[in-house]
Amino acid sequence: MKPKTLDHVAFWVADREPIVDFLTQHVGMHVIDRQDAFTLVGSDARRGKLTLFAAEGPREKGAFKHVALRVSDLNRARVDLPDGVEVELGEGVRVRLVEAPTDVEYDLDHVALYSVDPEQTAQDYRTLGFNAAERSGEGHPRVEVGGAYVEFHPGDPGNAEKPLLNHVAVLVDEVEPVIAEAEERDIVDNVVDAANTRAVFVWGPERVRIEYVEHKPGFALK
Repeated sequence: MKPKTLDHVAFWVADREPIVDFLTQHVGMHVIDRQDAFTLVGSDARRGKLTLFAAEGPREKGAFKHVALRVSDLNRARVDLPDGVEVELGEGVRVRLVEAPTDVEYDLDHVALYSVDPEQTAQDYRTLGFNAAERSGEGHPRVEVGGAYVEFHPGDPGNAEKPLLNHVAVLVDEVEPVIAEAEERDIVDNVVDAANTRAVFVWGPERVRIEYVEHKPGFALK
């Protein structure tokens, strides 16, 4: 398990369209793919994205706190936001902007998750191929993948029956070795073979699903 980048963060939501509209109108994203089951949005199909899966609501907060998008000029980017640098998009999906050097505007900077033991959870993620990282500017433990982060904030994710967070996805060169290792560790949720990707979903710490996804040759999304 050796992920290259933080590929996307996925949510279960009852009404995708208001969230999609906000992201495309105010946060520099466009619709990359739209299917009956989900809508994929981002500023670049090969960089950090958000996926919105259709589901019955209301959803429970569970482990999710917020997702942060990286911009090179925060003052310029915040002009397009009606409520400052952190926005509630609806149904508990919270997005914030952070300023940092970036090749692609509105790329994923980090996803913040609640954990009953942030230090231990960060260590557990390292056993899943994530890299050690310095604490966030606010002092939270975190791990790194491809220059982006997963942060762990104090809080109880509980045992949500209808969680808001569907999964956190990371890109790998080859998914088959990951499948083999995950099967040995008995953490496989399911394997998905789609038109552009092949992926394995595993159960991570505190029942957060993690997707290891491989882009197939000829990956065509834009």
